[in-house]
Amino acid sequence: MSELSTTILDRIRDVPDYPKPGVMFKDITPLLADPVAMAAVVDELAGLHQVDKIVGIEARGFILAAPVAYRAGAGFVPVRKKGKLPAATLEESYDLEYGSATIEVHRDAFAPGDRVLVVDDVLATGGTAKAAVELVKRAGAEVVGIAVLMELAFLKGRERIEGERLHSLVIV
Repeated sequence: MSELSTTILDRIRDVPDYPKPGVMFKDITPLLADPVAMAAVVDELAGLHQVDKIVGIEARGFILAAPVAYRAGAGFVPVRKKGKLPAATLEESYDLEYGSATIEVHRDAFAPGDRVLVVDDVLATGGTAKAAVELVKRAGAEVVGIAVLMELAFLKGRERIEGERLHSLVIV
């Protein structure tokens, strides 16, 4: 295991039965509060690819994606839950364990051919990541990869985004 992986895992707190009984929530706030660990994560993600834009997926993906975009010298593009963006949008719906959800991006967020890295905190079932990738592609940009702080391997999200380059800083 790399030094960065150890640093990350040492700063992720397990919270049992949140948000509902039987779920072990992976709380990243201790990592975010550690400036050295947070800088190491941002530097690692910013160095993955040469990109024009970094997409951050609402809400915790914003926390990582915005400083990664700054560090990479790229633009930051928020992908938000339906109804949260003020201008014309593209939308993509996806299935959740219990129901469905829709995310949106501004129609003018990307120039044709922009190279884009999609960043989120956790890859779980892969539905949100797949929907974000589809939005970027529909907007005319190129997805060069998906980067996550943590991949929950037991939920098999990697299978849902097969064919996309995935970089997980830690896999649990």
